Amino acid sequence: MYTHALSPIASHLLVACATQHPTVRLVDLRSGSSTHSLAGHHGALLSLAWSPTLEHILASGSIDGTVRLWDIRKSSGSLGVLNLDDSTGIVGTDGMGRSARARDYGKAHTEAVNGLTWTDNGSFIISAGHDERIRVWDAATGANTLASFGPTIKNGHLSNLPLLVSPTLLSSAGKELLFYPNEKELLMFELHEGRLLKRLKVPGPNMAAVRSRTGERNVRSRITGLVWRGQADGVYSAHTDGQIRAWLPRTADDEQLDREEEDNMKRQLDDDDESSKKKRKVLDDVFRDLTRQKITFG
Repeated sequence: MYTHALSPIASHLLVACATQHPTVRLVDLRSGSSTHSLAGHHGALLSLAWSPTLEHILASGSIDGTVRLWDIRKSSGSLGVLNLDDSTGIVGTDGMGRSARARDYGKAHTEAVNGLTWTDNGSFIISAGHDERIRVWDAATGANTLASFGPTIKNGHLSNLPLLVSPTLLSSAGKELLFYPNEKELLMFELHEGRLLKRLKVPGPNMAAVRSRTGERNVRSRITGLVWRGQADGVYSAHTDGQIRAWLPRTADDEQLDREEEDNMKRQLDDDDESSKKKRKVLDDVFRDLTRQKITFG
């Protein structure tokens, strides 16, 4: 299994599972049995994300480069696909396939799609693929908003890529932040403009030793999970080296401590400089005294 997803709001207890098989498998937690499958992809599934506002809507990303939207209540299930060439969207749709024709063609990425998430108000879908592109989609129309994130992102692992968007209540309208796990760093972007705001370096070696039942092996150190830290406005990240790291925003107290530390270092340097001056003066005085003495030969 590549990943699984459970709706944050649904009354149902269905877990969507992404595996090597090209269908989305839905499993009922209460019975442990598979209820039904959603067919439409043409390759392994790498990413899944439930709508945060509509409990029966699911998005899935596949190795075939497509992102499909599903209504799990329908017999056919599929609501259509996202198309990277469509920057206007299907006119008249509400994003859930009602009052509009479904789009059954097109790809969201030119290579495998292994990252999917929604903004918490359900207005936008964010996808990431092996073509090293991040795309932001208008969930109401399926339009590609054409946000450009530049050449800094790296994405090549055949595994689910965790994406995280800051809560909309913690930022002004249209100013959400996207956290993207790059190689050995966590990138922070403006979601809708794609502007890189900060690069958070991950400490530790590039390789991590991982133990399993078959023994120990070395894997490239990378981020495997991201979650928002709630009211503390920070992020937790899980890593292949077995560590969970907390990324917290700088506070006024942190700034004050930094200023105090800088002042202390400056005072110490000034004291060291004054001490060096005094030592040099003593040595100069001794040298002058020696040179003033008359040397006689007996």
